[in-house]
Amino acid sequence: MLLSKDSLTINNLAENFDMSRPAVSKHIKILYTAGFIAIEDIGRERHCTLKQDGFNELQKWISYFDEFWTSKLKRLDALLNNKLVN
Repeated sequence: MLLSKDSLTINNLAENFDMSRPAVSKHIKILYTAGFIAIEDIGRERHCTLKQDGFNELQKWISYFDEFWTSKLKRLDALLNNKLVN
């Protein structure tokens, strides 16, 4: 949520968490590898920004399971209503 407002350096991000800078760096690396953030070297600092691509892929994945469970629950509802009527 911090990066949704502006790009931040890794140090700026780390200041917002009760963990070490190396621990924050590990989290950032995971987010970078997953495609959720971009990292740009500006001078001696590394600036992180959100990338929409990673979130689009996540949204596709979530939508798939939303549709999957919605259809399963509709079938269960139909089955239960049919049994109650009979």
